[in-house]
Amino acid sequence: MDKIIVEGGHPLKGEVVISGAKNAALPILTASLLTEGRNTYHNVPGLKDVESIKALLAYLCADVETDGDTVYIRADGLCKSEAPYDLVRKMRASILVLGPLLARVKKARVSLPGGCAIGARPINLHLKGLARLGAVITLEHGYVEASADRLVGDDIYFDMPTVTGTENLMMAAVLAEGTTVLRNVAREPEIIALADVLNRMGADVRGAGSSVITIHGVPQLHPAEVTIIPDRIEAGTFMAAAALTRGDVTLRRCEPDHLQAVIDKLRLTGAEVTVEKDTVRVRGGDEIASVDIKTLPYPGFPTDMQAQFMVLMSVARGLSLITETIFENRYIHVSELRRLGADITVSGNAAMVKGVPRLSGAPVMATDLRASASLILAGLVARGKTEINRVYHLDRGYDAIEKKMAALGAAVWRV
Repeated sequence: MDKIIVEGGHPLKGEVVISGAKNAALPILTASLLTEGRNTYHNVPGLKDVESIKALLAYLCADVETDGDTVYIRADGLCKSEAPYDLVRKMRASILVLGPLLARVKKARVSLPGGCAIGARPINLHLKGLARLGAVITLEHGYVEASADRLVGDDIYFDMPTVTGTENLMMAAVLAEGTTVLRNVAREPEIIALADVLNRMGADVRGAGSSVITIHGVPQLHPAEVTIIPDRIEAGTFMAAAALTRGDVTLRRCEPDHLQAVIDKLRLTGAEVTVEKDTVRVRGGDEIASVDIKTLPYPGFPTDMQAQFMVLMSVARGLSLITETIFENRYIHVSELRRLGADITVSGNAAMVKGVPRLSGAPVMATDLRASASLILAGLVARGKTEINRVYHLDRGYDAIEKKMAALGAAVWRV
């Protein structure tokens, strides 16, 4: 099993190109199930989660081809409507085939999903919404079984914003009869990206990026050619690493508008952040000031940046309070940061972080995707070597992060 070794004490300097967004690529590739003809997707990141969704689409008899970071998908003759446990257990986003299969072939049997252990993340909001569109849904033997002679638009309110729930309902509603109004929806850039792709395919989706999305159903969709948006979490991770190591890093091919909450907090820590059209430059300050953060749905501070920011606060001057409001189990990386010398006290959904002068390298174990990245960041400023085990989590969401870090001057390698 692979592990990553980091030797601390090397400021990051140089330029890094940000990959396509995993959380945009997964629903967009899945949207291919709604069309006949060949769809073309550029800037698709080379990640395990992307390989998993491609394998699932191929299992459903879609024709999937890959050429570098371009993926071609043709779903003319779908021969199956079941997403089995062996494929779905690897990744929660597999549930995204539920809406398109219902819309296209009027039935679906999808295993309840797996993924990182950062909280329950139930799919009940997906199922309630699909039922409102006319689907008959049962849960048996660990599978969601859904069928509908036809889907009919309705006015649907989400009890809380859900990214994958919003995406599933959007993809189901584009081929439903009449108009669907989705209220209290997620507003993430990945939602806007999916809406843009659906509209290029011939759908009529309006309001993405706001709390209300209106979808006028159409009889059929056609294939499209699109470019996946940059990964805002990968970009935020490198920005935090630059500030943490007192480095000087320029991020190319990113989208600064998607990073405003992270940029604002980094500036408060003393980092200098310069923004241009598709470029962000981060220069670390002489010392790091403590700031409080509270994770919130977009456009608030992203929960996927909480662990990385906690590392930054671990070596900051003073006390900081981190409040996690999205996932109930997202402090499981704290015990590993403590092994490196961090002073962190957790009470409920709040973590008090007292900055220490330095961290010390030690063997640690990654517990989920973003925790893996946070341990690499901690290793960058720890004295000595840090050995990070179970890095298969990392490969689900970061495209060759250790190579990109090494190109910036970090002493990091995979064994």
